[in-house]
Amino acid sequence: MSNLTPQHEPDYPLYEPEPQREYKPIHPEPRWKELGKKLLAPLAAVGAVLLKFKAVGLALFKIKLFATSGTMLVSIAAYAWIWGWRFAVGFVLLILVHEMGHVLELRRQGVPASAPLFIPFLGAVVGMKQLPADAWREARVALAGPILGTLGSFVVWGLGEAFDSELLVALAFTGFFLNLFNLLPIVPLDGGRAVSAVHPALWAIGLVALAGLTFWHPNPILILILVVGVFELWRRWQERKTPAAAAYYKIQTWQRFAAGATYVGLAAILAVSMTATHLERTF
Repeated sequence: MSNLTPQHEPDYPLYEPEPQREYKPIHPEPRWKELGKKLLAPLAAVGAVLLKFKAVGLALFKIKLFATSGTMLVSIAAYAWIWGWRFAVGFVLLILVHEMGHVLELRRQGVPASAPLFIPFLGAVVGMKQLPADAWREARVALAGPILGTLGSFVVWGLGEAFDSELLVALAFTGFFLNLFNLLPIVPLDGGRAVSAVHPALWAIGLVALAGLTFWHPNPILILILVVGVFELWRRWQERKTPAAAAYYKIQTWQRFAAGATYVGLAAILAVSMTATHLERTF
C-alpha cells in the first residue's frame, strides 16, 4: 500500500491563454512622406536659429536705441542747466537732424553706421566700422550732415516766423551757427573731411583759422578740437605718400569741383541765414 496521497488537479489553469489580437497588415510609408520629413528637419533647425538671431538683433537694436535716447537725455539735462529745458530740447533735436544726415549717407553707400551718441557740449558722434571708399565719398558723408542740419534749421526758422516765436528763431540761428562752425576746414570737423576731396592743403588754412579763433575767444572745446586737429593733420601728412593714401585721394576733377562748390555754397547760405536770424539781446 502506498503512502502517497493522491494528487488533485488545481481548480485554476496553470497558464493564461494568450488573448486573441487583431493584427493589421504593415503598409510601408510612402516615399514622398519620408523625403518630406528629411527636408523639413533641417529647415526647422534653420528656422530656430533665425529666430534666435532675430531675438539677438532685436535686443541689440533696443540697446542702441537706449544708448541714443539715454545720451540725448543727458545732453538735454546739461544744456537745460544753462539755457532752459525748451531751448535744450530744440538744440539737441537739431544736432540729431545733423547727425542723421551722416548716418543716412553712410548707409546709402553701404557703410555700416551706428546711431548717433550724444556727448554734452561736444555734439554727437556716429560710429562706422570702415571709412568710405575714397575722398569723394567721404566728402559726401561729411557734407550730408550740414546739409540736412541746415534744412532742419530752416524749418525751425519758418515755424518761428509763423508763430512769432523768438525762441524758435534763436534756435534756428544756433542751428545755422552749429552747421557753419562744423564747416571749418580742419579734421575732425565736417569741413575738414569735405575739403579733403578738394585739396588736403586746405587743412592748413583751417588750422590757422581755428588757432586764431581759439586765441581770440579761448574755450576748452576749441582747444580740444585744435589739439585733435593738429595730431590728425600730422598723421595724414605722414601717410600722404603711402599707396593707400594716394589711391584714397585720387579722384576725378569734376568731383573736386562738385565738393568745393557745395562746400562754398553751403557756407555762404549759412552765413546769410545767421545774419537774418540774429536777435539782439535785450536786458
